[in-house]
Amino acid sequence: MIIQKNIWLILFLIWGLPLTYYRSKFRKLVYQTDSWIINIKPIFWKELRALFGNIFPENKNYIKFRNFYRFYLTVYLILFILYFSFSSNSQTTKNTDMKKIEIGSSIPAFTLNDQNGTLFDIRSVLGKKNLVIYFYPKDDSPGCTKEACYFRDQFEVFTEVDAMIIGISGQSVESHKAFAEKYRLTYTLLSDEGNKIRKLFGVPTNFFGLLPGRVTYIIDKSGKVIYLFDSQMQATQHVDEALRILKDLK
Repeated sequence: MIIQKNIWLILFLIWGLPLTYYRSKFRKLVYQTDSWIINIKPIFWKELRALFGNIFPENKNYIKFRNFYRFYLTVYLILFILYFSFSSNSQTTKNTDMKKIEIGSSIPAFTLNDQNGTLFDIRSVLGKKNLVIYFYPKDDSPGCTKEACYFRDQFEVFTEVDAMIIGISGQSVESHKAFAEKYRLTYTLLSDEGNKIRKLFGVPTNFFGLLPGRVTYIIDKSGKVIYLFDSQMQATQHVDEALRILKDLK
């Protein structure tokens, strides 16, 4: 638990040790000194020129330590980007906790364009049909394609339980249309550019905020969420879980 809470600090420390070592070696070569004091002197211009240029092309040690320094510095910068992305996402999640859609919640009203460019209003079907609203990361990606095609293959079964399938992701109408045509998807795909509805539902993200979450909501005819399934990796299980819940309603 302690390690999990301090994982970023541990990563920065672990990666910072070799970065500090190679920077020290590099600085001594660039400024041609063996004194450790060079590591704390506030002089950077020559160091930057040496790091991004090639001021000693014949010096093999310089080239070796420059390349090591570049590598460790690049990874360290990537860690910083991931850290701030993760922190920002965590703060967003905290801010949306009060309005996160959960079991027992009512679905908020919203409108989005479908794959044909037609404005779809959720109020036109809310209370009239059971709804399966599934949020997915991206059109035509492997997991999302499996999920979408499995929903397609079970379309008639969903019809039998009086349920409407609605897929939502952040790609454009054109992307959704191409996706639907390529795999002959017979249900509604909504374009949530800017992820406003995803945020409205409080759908989480994965992998340090880099990948939109995959969550399915089952809504009965009273407009209440009766079940939700959250799994990034088990794409096709979203379909099985939705059918299991809806069949129990009969």
